[in-house]
Amino acid sequence: MKPLVVVQVLPALDAGGVERGTLEIGRALVAEGHRSIVVSAGGRLESTLRSEGSEHVPLPVGVKSPLTFLRCIGPLRRLLASTNADILHVRSRMPAWVAWWAWRGMDPARRPRFMTTYHGTYTPGLWSSIMTKGEKVVAVSETIRSHIATHYPRTSINDVTVIHRGVDPAEFPRGYVPPPDIREAFFKAHPLTRERRRLLLPARLTRWKGQEDFLDVLATLVARGRDVHGFLLGDTHPRRREFKVELDKKVAALGLGDRVTFLGHRSDVRDVMALSDVVFSLSRDPEAFGRVSLEALSLGRPVVAYDHGGVGEQMRVLLPEGAVDVGDVDAAADRADAFLKKPPEIATDHPFTLAAMQRATLAIYRELADRRR
Repeated sequence: MKPLVVVQVLPALDAGGVERGTLEIGRALVAEGHRSIVVSAGGRLESTLRSEGSEHVPLPVGVKSPLTFLRCIGPLRRLLASTNADILHVRSRMPAWVAWWAWRGMDPARRPRFMTTYHGTYTPGLWSSIMTKGEKVVAVSETIRSHIATHYPRTSINDVTVIHRGVDPAEFPRGYVPPPDIREAFFKAHPLTRERRRLLLPARLTRWKGQEDFLDVLATLVARGRDVHGFLLGDTHPRRREFKVELDKKVAALGLGDRVTFLGHRSDVRDVMALSDVVFSLSRDPEAFGRVSLEALSLGRPVVAYDHGGVGEQMRVLLPEGAVDVGDVDAAADRADAFLKKPPEIATDHPFTLAAMQRATLAIYRELADRRR
Protein backbone atom coordinates (compact mmCIF):
# COMPACT_ATOMS: atom_id res chain seq x y z
CA MET A 1 0.00 0.00 0.00
CA LYS A 2 1.16 3.51 -0.76
CA PRO A 3 2.82 5.16 2.25
CA LEU A 4 0.77 7.84 3.96
CA VAL A 5 1.73 11.42 4.69
CA VAL A 6 0.25 12.43 8.05
CA VAL A 7 0.45 15.93 9.52
CA GLN A 8 -0.32 16.23 13.22
CA VAL A 9 -0.90 19.71 14.64
CA LEU A 10 -0.70 20.73 18.32
CA PRO A 11 0.37 23.82 20.29
CA ALA A 12 3.81 22.73 21.50
CA LEU A 13 5.97 19.74 22.35
CA ASP A 14 6.39 20.10 26.09
CA ALA A 15 5.42 17.38 28.57
CA GLY A 16 1.79 16.25 28.54
CA GLY A 17 -0.58 13.58 27.35
CA VAL A 18 -1.35 15.28 24.02
CA GLU A 19 2.34 15.65 23.30
CA ARG A 20 3.20 12.09 24.22
CA GLY A 21 0.32 10.76 22.14
CA THR A 22 1.62 12.73 19.18
CA LEU A 23 5.08 11.21 19.54
CA GLU A 24 3.64 7.72 19.94
CA ILE A 25 1.66 7.99 16.71
CA GLY A 26 4.62 9.53 14.91
CA ARG A 27 6.76 6.60 16.03
CA ALA A 28 4.19 4.10 14.74
CA LEU A 29 3.91 5.88 11.40
CA VAL A 30 7.66 5.86 10.86
CA ALA A 31 7.91 2.20 11.89
CA GLU A 32 5.44 1.30 9.13
CA GLY A 33 7.19 3.36 6.48
CA HIS A 34 4.87 6.37 6.44
CA ARG A 35 5.87 10.03 6.55
CA SER A 36 5.17 11.70 9.89
CA ILE A 37 5.12 15.51 10.09
CA VAL A 38 4.34 17.44 13.27
CA VAL A 39 3.50 21.15 13.33
CA SER A 40 3.92 22.97 16.65
CA ALA A 41 5.86 25.72 18.40
CA GLY A 42 8.40 23.11 19.54
CA GLY A 43 9.53 22.32 23.07
CA ARG A 44 11.47 19.87 25.19
CA LEU A 45 10.18 16.81 23.30
CA GLU A 46 11.15 18.10 19.85
CA SER A 47 14.55 16.40 19.83
CA THR A 48 12.94 13.09 20.77
CA LEU A 49 10.38 13.48 18.00
CA ARG A 50 13.10 14.07 15.42
CA SER A 51 15.28 11.23 16.69
CA GLU A 52 12.35 8.85 16.20
CA GLY A 53 12.05 9.77 12.53
CA SER A 54 9.29 12.40 12.43
CA GLU A 55 9.74 15.80 10.87
CA HIS A 56 8.98 18.98 12.78
CA VAL A 57 7.71 22.21 11.24
CA PRO A 58 7.84 25.15 13.67
CA LEU A 59 4.70 27.28 13.67
CA PRO A 60 3.15 29.06 16.69
CA VAL A 61 -0.29 27.60 15.99
CA GLY A 62 -1.26 27.52 19.66
CA VAL A 63 -1.00 31.25 20.39
CA LYS A 64 -4.47 32.60 21.06
CA SER A 65 -4.35 35.75 18.97
CA PRO A 66 -5.91 36.91 15.69
CA LEU A 67 -2.34 37.33 14.42
CA THR A 68 -1.89 33.57 14.66
CA PHE A 69 -4.36 33.09 11.83
CA LEU A 70 -2.53 35.65 9.69
CA ARG A 71 0.86 34.13 10.38
CA CYS A 72 0.04 30.44 10.24
CA ILE A 73 -2.82 29.69 7.81
CA GLY A 74 -0.78 30.37 4.67
CA PRO A 75 2.35 28.41 5.70
CA LEU A 76 0.26 25.48 6.91
CA ARG A 77 -1.80 25.39 3.71
CA ARG A 78 1.40 25.43 1.63
CA LEU A 79 2.84 22.61 3.72
CA LEU A 80 -0.24 20.46 3.18
CA ALA A 81 -0.15 21.09 -0.56
CA SER A 82 3.59 20.63 -1.05
CA THR A 83 3.67 17.33 0.86
CA ASN A 84 0.43 16.08 -0.70
CA ALA A 85 -0.67 15.21 2.83
CA ASP A 86 -3.20 12.43 3.20
CA ILE A 87 -4.27 13.21 6.77
CA LEU A 88 -4.47 16.44 8.76
CA HIS A 89 -4.84 15.41 12.41
CA VAL A 90 -5.48 18.16 14.97
CA ARG A 91 -5.30 17.70 18.74
CA SER A 92 -6.07 21.07 20.37
CA ARG A 93 -8.56 23.86 19.89
CA MET A 94 -6.52 26.88 18.77
CA PRO A 95 -4.39 24.84 16.35
CA ALA A 96 -7.56 23.12 15.17
CA TRP A 97 -9.15 26.43 14.17
CA VAL A 98 -5.97 27.47 12.33
CA ALA A 99 -5.75 24.09 10.60
CA TRP A 100 -9.45 24.08 9.72
CA TRP A 101 -9.25 27.45 7.98
CA ALA A 102 -6.09 26.39 6.15
CA TRP A 103 -7.78 23.16 5.07
CA ARG A 104 -11.05 24.85 4.06
CA GLY A 105 -9.18 27.05 1.59
CA MET A 106 -7.79 24.09 -0.34
CA ASP A 107 -9.25 22.32 -3.36
CA PRO A 108 -11.62 19.69 -1.89
CA ALA A 109 -10.41 17.18 -4.47
CA ARG A 110 -6.77 17.53 -3.40
CA ARG A 111 -6.78 18.43 0.27
CA PRO A 112 -6.08 15.88 3.03
CA ARG A 113 -8.73 14.29 5.19
CA PHE A 114 -9.39 16.26 8.37
CA MET A 115 -9.63 14.46 11.71
CA THR A 116 -9.58 15.48 15.34
CA THR A 117 -8.76 13.89 18.67
CA TYR A 118 -10.94 15.18 21.49
CA HIS A 119 -8.51 15.04 24.41
CA GLY A 120 -10.36 16.83 27.20
CA THR A 121 -13.69 17.76 28.76
CA TYR A 122 -13.52 21.15 27.11
CA THR A 123 -16.03 23.83 28.09
CA PRO A 124 -18.93 23.35 25.63
CA GLY A 125 -19.53 26.10 23.10
CA LEU A 126 -18.47 27.46 19.75
CA TRP A 127 -14.76 27.58 20.63
CA SER A 128 -14.64 23.89 21.55
CA SER A 129 -16.95 22.80 18.75
CA ILE A 130 -14.03 22.75 16.31
CA MET A 131 -12.94 19.47 17.90
CA THR A 132 -16.15 17.85 16.59
CA LYS A 133 -15.64 18.98 12.98
CA GLY A 134 -13.35 16.15 11.97
CA GLU A 135 -14.45 13.75 9.27
CA LYS A 136 -13.47 11.32 11.99
CA VAL A 137 -13.43 12.30 15.66
CA VAL A 138 -11.39 10.27 18.13
CA ALA A 139 -12.50 10.34 21.78
CA VAL A 140 -9.82 9.26 24.26
CA SER A 141 -12.35 7.54 26.53
CA GLU A 142 -16.02 6.65 26.84
CA THR A 143 -16.27 9.66 29.14
CA ILE A 144 -15.27 11.95 26.29
CA ARG A 145 -17.58 10.21 23.84
CA SER A 146 -20.49 10.82 26.22
CA HIS A 147 -19.38 14.44 26.64
CA ILE A 148 -19.50 14.94 22.87
CA ALA A 149 -22.89 13.23 22.56
CA THR A 150 -24.34 15.39 25.35
CA HIS A 151 -23.03 18.79 24.28
CA TYR A 152 -22.85 18.41 20.49
CA PRO A 153 -25.95 16.44 19.50
CA ARG A 154 -25.51 17.43 15.85
CA THR A 155 -22.28 15.44 15.71
CA SER A 156 -22.95 11.99 14.31
CA ILE A 157 -21.97 9.60 17.06
CA ASN A 158 -21.08 7.11 14.31
CA ASP A 159 -18.19 9.40 13.37
CA VAL A 160 -16.85 9.35 16.95
CA THR A 161 -14.47 6.50 17.70
CA VAL A 162 -13.20 5.73 21.19
CA ILE A 163 -9.49 4.98 21.20
CA HIS A 164 -8.20 4.82 24.75
CA ARG A 165 -4.72 6.13 25.35
CA GLY A 166 -2.36 3.26 26.02
CA VAL A 167 0.60 2.16 28.10
CA ASP A 168 3.59 0.24 26.79
CA PRO A 169 4.07 -2.79 29.07
CA ALA A 170 7.71 -2.93 27.98
CA GLU A 171 8.28 0.62 29.23
CA PHE A 172 6.19 0.12 32.39
CA PRO A 173 6.71 -3.59 33.17
CA ARG A 174 4.96 -5.32 36.04
CA GLY A 175 7.25 -5.48 39.06
CA TYR A 176 9.80 -3.01 37.74
CA VAL A 177 12.45 -2.05 40.33
CA PRO A 178 14.72 0.93 39.64
CA PRO A 179 18.45 0.15 39.44
CA PRO A 180 20.38 0.37 42.74
CA ASP A 181 22.13 3.64 41.83
CA ILE A 182 18.80 5.33 41.09
CA ARG A 183 17.25 4.04 44.31
CA GLU A 184 20.24 5.15 46.34
CA ALA A 185 20.26 8.61 44.75
CA PHE A 186 16.56 8.99 45.52
CA PHE A 187 16.92 8.03 49.19
CA LYS A 188 20.05 10.13 49.56
CA ALA A 189 18.00 13.12 48.38
CA HIS A 190 15.06 12.14 50.63
CA PRO A 191 16.58 10.26 53.58
CA LEU A 192 13.50 10.45 55.82
CA THR A 193 11.55 8.38 53.32
CA ARG A 194 13.85 5.35 53.25
CA GLU A 195 11.98 3.55 56.03
CA ARG A 196 8.58 5.13 55.52
CA ARG A 197 5.71 3.95 53.34
CA ARG A 198 5.65 6.27 50.36
CA LEU A 199 2.48 7.77 48.88
CA LEU A 200 2.53 9.61 45.56
CA LEU A 201 0.24 12.06 43.77
CA PRO A 202 1.65 12.70 40.27
CA ALA A 203 -0.17 15.75 38.87
CA ARG A 204 0.66 19.34 38.02
CA LEU A 205 -0.08 21.73 40.85
CA THR A 206 -3.49 23.12 40.09
CA ARG A 207 -6.54 23.20 42.32
CA TRP A 208 -8.70 20.59 40.60
CA LYS A 209 -5.98 17.93 40.55
CA GLY A 210 -6.57 16.96 44.18
CA GLN A 211 -3.44 17.98 46.08
CA GLU A 212 -5.53 19.28 48.99
CA ASP A 213 -7.41 15.99 49.28
CA PHE A 214 -4.11 14.12 49.11
CA LEU A 215 -2.80 16.08 52.09
CA ASP A 216 -5.98 15.26 54.01
CA VAL A 217 -5.53 11.56 53.22
CA LEU A 218 -1.95 11.75 54.41
CA ALA A 219 -2.97 13.49 57.65
CA THR A 220 -5.65 10.86 58.27
CA LEU A 221 -3.14 8.03 57.91
CA VAL A 222 -0.62 9.78 60.15
CA ALA A 223 -3.35 10.21 62.77
CA ARG A 224 -3.90 6.44 62.60
CA GLY A 225 -0.27 5.85 63.39
CA ARG A 226 0.90 5.04 59.88
CA ASP A 227 4.53 5.98 59.18
CA VAL A 228 3.90 7.46 55.75
CA HIS A 229 5.40 10.16 53.55
CA GLY A 230 3.65 12.02 50.75
CA PHE A 231 5.23 13.07 47.46
CA LEU A 232 3.60 15.58 45.15
CA LEU A 233 5.14 15.31 41.71
CA GLY A 234 4.34 17.96 39.12
CA ASP A 235 5.04 21.43 37.79
CA THR A 236 3.72 24.59 39.37
CA HIS A 237 2.09 26.60 36.59
CA PRO A 238 3.42 30.19 36.49
CA ARG A 239 -0.15 31.46 36.98
CA ARG A 240 -0.81 29.06 39.86
CA ARG A 241 1.99 30.01 42.24
CA GLU A 242 -0.50 31.22 44.82
CA PHE A 243 -1.91 27.70 44.99
CA LYS A 244 1.53 26.35 45.93
CA VAL A 245 1.62 28.91 48.75
CA GLU A 246 -1.79 27.67 49.93
CA LEU A 247 -0.55 24.09 49.88
CA ASP A 248 2.51 25.03 51.93
CA LYS A 249 0.24 26.63 54.51
CA LYS A 250 -1.98 23.54 54.60
CA VAL A 251 1.03 21.28 55.11
CA ALA A 252 2.03 23.39 58.11
CA ALA A 253 -1.51 23.54 59.51
CA LEU A 254 -1.82 19.74 59.34
CA GLY A 255 1.54 19.27 61.04
CA LEU A 256 2.98 17.44 58.01
CA GLY A 257 6.11 19.52 57.56
CA ASP A 258 8.48 16.56 57.63
CA ARG A 259 6.11 14.19 55.84
CA VAL A 260 5.52 16.00 52.54
CA THR A 261 7.91 16.60 49.65
CA PHE A 262 7.16 18.65 46.55
CA LEU A 263 9.21 17.07 43.77
CA GLY A 264 8.36 19.52 40.98
CA HIS A 265 8.78 18.39 37.38
CA ARG A 266 10.81 15.20 36.92
CA SER A 267 11.68 13.07 33.94
CA ASP A 268 11.98 9.89 36.06
CA VAL A 269 8.30 9.50 36.88
CA ARG A 270 8.45 5.75 36.29
CA ASP A 271 11.17 5.33 38.92
CA VAL A 272 9.33 7.48 41.47
CA MET A 273 6.11 5.50 40.92
CA ALA A 274 7.99 2.21 41.27
CA LEU A 275 9.42 3.41 44.59
CA SER A 276 5.93 4.33 45.86
CA ASP A 277 3.68 2.05 47.88
CA VAL A 278 0.42 3.66 46.73
CA VAL A 279 -0.22 6.07 43.86
CA PHE A 280 -3.22 8.43 43.91
CA SER A 281 -5.46 10.06 41.29
CA LEU A 282 -7.74 12.50 43.11
CA SER A 283 -8.81 14.97 40.44
CA ARG A 284 -12.05 16.68 41.46
CA ASP A 285 -13.02 17.11 37.79
CA PRO A 286 -13.10 13.95 35.66
CA GLU A 287 -9.89 13.20 33.79
CA ALA A 288 -10.37 12.71 30.08
CA PHE A 289 -8.23 9.60 30.34
CA GLY A 290 -5.53 9.67 33.01
CA ARG A 291 -2.29 8.30 31.63
CA VAL A 292 -0.24 8.34 34.85
CA SER A 293 -2.68 6.18 36.80
CA LEU A 294 -2.56 3.60 34.01
CA GLU A 295 1.24 3.62 34.04
CA ALA A 296 1.27 3.02 37.79
CA LEU A 297 -1.15 0.11 37.45
CA SER A 298 0.99 -1.33 34.65
CA LEU A 299 3.96 -1.28 37.03
CA GLY A 300 1.86 -3.18 39.53
CA ARG A 301 1.59 -0.28 41.96
CA PRO A 302 -1.76 0.04 43.78
CA VAL A 303 -3.79 3.10 42.80
CA VAL A 304 -6.47 4.86 44.82
CA ALA A 305 -8.60 7.02 42.53
CA TYR A 306 -11.82 8.95 42.39
CA ASP A 307 -14.32 6.91 40.43
CA HIS A 308 -15.12 9.12 37.47
CA GLY A 309 -13.81 10.03 34.04
CA GLY A 310 -11.27 8.04 32.13
CA VAL A 311 -9.49 6.98 35.33
CA GLY A 312 -12.71 5.43 36.59
CA GLU A 313 -12.90 3.42 33.36
CA GLN A 314 -9.40 2.09 33.98
CA MET A 315 -10.09 1.26 37.60
CA ARG A 316 -13.20 -0.73 36.79
CA VAL A 317 -11.10 -2.99 34.58
CA LEU A 318 -7.79 -3.16 36.45
CA LEU A 319 -8.44 -2.50 40.15
CA PRO A 320 -12.11 -1.95 41.05
CA GLU A 321 -11.46 -1.88 44.80
CA GLY A 322 -9.16 1.13 44.35
CA ALA A 323 -12.01 3.38 43.17
CA VAL A 324 -13.78 5.63 45.69
CA ASP A 325 -16.46 8.28 45.45
CA VAL A 326 -15.30 11.73 44.40
CA GLY A 327 -14.31 13.81 47.42
CA ASP A 328 -14.54 10.93 49.92
CA VAL A 329 -11.21 11.48 51.63
CA ASP A 330 -11.96 9.01 54.42
CA ALA A 331 -12.69 6.26 51.90
CA ALA A 332 -9.47 7.08 50.05
CA ALA A 333 -7.53 6.82 53.31
CA ASP A 334 -9.24 3.52 54.15
CA ARG A 335 -8.38 2.07 50.76
CA ALA A 336 -4.76 3.22 50.96
CA ASP A 337 -4.52 1.78 54.48
CA ALA A 338 -5.78 -1.57 53.22
CA PHE A 339 -3.31 -1.56 50.32
CA LEU A 340 -0.43 -0.78 52.68
CA LYS A 341 -1.38 -3.79 54.78
CA LYS A 342 -1.85 -6.12 51.82
CA PRO A 343 -1.05 -5.15 48.22
CA PRO A 344 -4.00 -5.95 45.95
CA GLU A 345 -4.09 -8.07 42.83
CA ILE A 346 -4.03 -5.87 39.72
CA ALA A 347 -5.36 -7.22 36.43
CA THR A 348 -2.85 -7.72 33.63
CA ASP A 349 -5.27 -8.37 30.77
CA HIS A 350 -6.73 -5.03 29.62
CA PRO A 351 -7.39 -3.00 26.46
CA PHE A 352 -5.37 0.07 27.46
CA THR A 353 -2.15 -0.69 25.59
CA LEU A 354 0.00 1.54 23.44
CA ALA A 355 0.05 -0.98 20.61
CA ALA A 356 -3.75 -1.10 20.53
CA MET A 357 -3.95 2.70 20.44
CA GLN A 358 -1.42 2.92 17.62
CA ARG A 359 -3.11 0.21 15.54
CA ALA A 360 -6.55 1.76 15.90
CA THR A 361 -5.32 5.26 15.01
CA LEU A 362 -3.39 4.11 11.94
CA ALA A 363 -6.44 2.12 10.83
CA ILE A 364 -8.46 5.36 10.82
CA TYR A 365 -5.71 7.09 8.87
CA ARG A 366 -5.82 4.33 6.26
CA GLU A 367 -9.63 4.40 6.08
CA LEU A 368 -9.68 8.17 5.53
CA ALA A 369 -6.81 8.07 3.04
CA ASP A 370 -8.57 5.39 1.01
CA ARG A 371 -11.63 7.64 0.82
CA ARG A 372 -9.43 10.50 -0.39
CA ARG A 373 -7.92 8.39 -3.14
